[in-house]
Amino acid sequence: MNKLIQNKHFYYMILIDAALVAASYICAYLLRYEGRLPDQEWQQIVRVLPFLAPMKLICFSLFGLYRGMWRYTSIEDLKRVLKATTASSALLALAVLYVHHFQGYSRAAFIIDWLLTLLGIGGARIGVRLLLTNNMSSFWLLAKKGAKEKRLLIIGAGAAGEKAVREILENPGLKLNPVGFLDDDPFKQGKAIHGVLILGTVDDMGGLREDFDEILIAIPSARGEQMRRIVAACEETGKRFRTMPSLGELIDGKVSVKALREVRIEDILGRDEVRLEKELLKRSYAGKRILITGAGGSIGSELVRQACQYRPAVVGLLDFSEFNLFQIEMTQRQFFPDIPFVSYLTDIRDLPAVRKTIEDFRPEIIFHAAAYKHVPLQELHPRETVYNNVRGTRNLALTASEAGVERFVLVSTDKAVRPTNVMGAAKRVAEMLLASLTGRTGTNFVSVRFGNVLGSSGSVIPIFQQQISQGKPVTVTHPEVTRYFMSIPEAAQLILQAGAMGRGGEIFILDMGKPVKIVDMAREVIRLHGFEPERDIPIEYIGLRPGEKLFEELITVGEGIMPTSHEKIKVIRGNQGDFQLLNDQIDALIAVADSYDDRAIKEQLQAIVPEYVPQ
Repeated sequence: MNKLIQNKHFYYMILIDAALVAASYICAYLLRYEGRLPDQEWQQIVRVLPFLAPMKLICFSLFGLYRGMWRYTSIEDLKRVLKATTASSALLALAVLYVHHFQGYSRAAFIIDWLLTLLGIGGARIGVRLLLTNNMSSFWLLAKKGAKEKRLLIIGAGAAGEKAVREILENPGLKLNPVGFLDDDPFKQGKAIHGVLILGTVDDMGGLREDFDEILIAIPSARGEQMRRIVAACEETGKRFRTMPSLGELIDGKVSVKALREVRIEDILGRDEVRLEKELLKRSYAGKRILITGAGGSIGSELVRQACQYRPAVVGLLDFSEFNLFQIEMTQRQFFPDIPFVSYLTDIRDLPAVRKTIEDFRPEIIFHAAAYKHVPLQELHPRETVYNNVRGTRNLALTASEAGVERFVLVSTDKAVRPTNVMGAAKRVAEMLLASLTGRTGTNFVSVRFGNVLGSSGSVIPIFQQQISQGKPVTVTHPEVTRYFMSIPEAAQLILQAGAMGRGGEIFILDMGKPVKIVDMAREVIRLHGFEPERDIPIEYIGLRPGEKLFEELITVGEGIMPTSHEKIKVIRGNQGDFQLLNDQIDALIAVADSYDDRAIKEQLQAIVPEYVPQ
């Protein structure tokens, strides 16, 4: 309040409102008496005005009318104006009723006064907004400078499209000229939003008379078949097209024209928005000390970003890559300046370093995302896989257990199911280790198992994009190879959700939807780059790489999968197992790994994970 009083604009607002209140009261009487006001009514006005203006201004202040900036007046601000004027007029009427019993006062004048005050106070704010944001001038400038600005066709006349047009009109510096909307809703045809006409449906795009330079897909909720149809129509025009990100991709949840991006394969795959139990997540993570391993990686960095939305007390960033650690820390300090971050350049294979990190940071929750995950490379270097994915996980899990960490969440993989490669077998050992630790201390150990993540390091999409940019054929291992996919934000959100639900010993399975053929995905990526598969960019089949299989699985028959309270998460109650026996087997595995004997390492992995069948 002190800062408000020190602001000179506050006094300008008070003076304008005082003048409007007085003018409204006088005009109410003039209207009531058709301009011929009796002397006694003038006397009543003179008696009431000294009390009327201060009382209404105080009421306006209590309703927060002087905290908003008039140039950004919104519907919410007008709602407050309605409440404030109604309350102040009611208070005035009650005061007159109590003191004078309305003897000699016109009741109609009080009603007219309320209406005029509402129109005056609300109209002043809208007028200032129109004047300062210069909407009228924007239309004139757009018409005058249209040739120098990008003419934008907007697909989607919903909330996102309305926000886009409003932002464009309020910011001439964006140099965009909205020429029209397209929307498939028949009830919207022929109407306008902020003066911009709805010209037809998506199917009408090719026959539009209006010329345009670029297309904006303003339907953040569009998924799967709908997005494929829209993208196909956009491609036929030969014009550039972009889309608004989904709400799950936005840190503050606010859609903006400045956040526009190219259409990606994730938009076409048809993944639905994730429903999060936000109250559960707030209870689980707000005010907590959270440590995230592999924090600079694709999954780890998104976990950092998503976890920070629930206001943890402090976030620990652990990574073995100096560059990745620097990058994630700098990025998150910009997005969340009020959340403390502590960075640890730590190798999880080094037990003393892990103990020192956990001793210094004292985490309450650990998300373990650090892992080697490139299947063919790990087939060539099984020792490194064992050291990082098995030994590193054991170092963290045992140290967390000793330190009394509340919750430990392992980011696992579908390749741990009936593994045919070293990476999957090592991850299955990590799952078994966490299950065997359950109940030994107060730490709740859970694993979260899911498939491939679009856009992560090693994902096929960046490889396809690089091949297309170089004009080379797109390479696919096999025409029948299929994989489960989800987006990075979706994976991180569901990991947080599963971590909050876990009570210890569970393996949570994320709903990956329908498996996708890699060759179909390659064709879509080629089309998104403006080319036609096989005609402009050929597709070559190079054969399965070491450790790969045609189809991935999320569960093994007999694991006993159960639904949870979340429709996208299922759970397996893992077999707890004998910790001491498993720990001895892991010791033997590490000892064999030191021999660099690939065959012996795989045999020892098979002794721990009988369903592992090395190729």
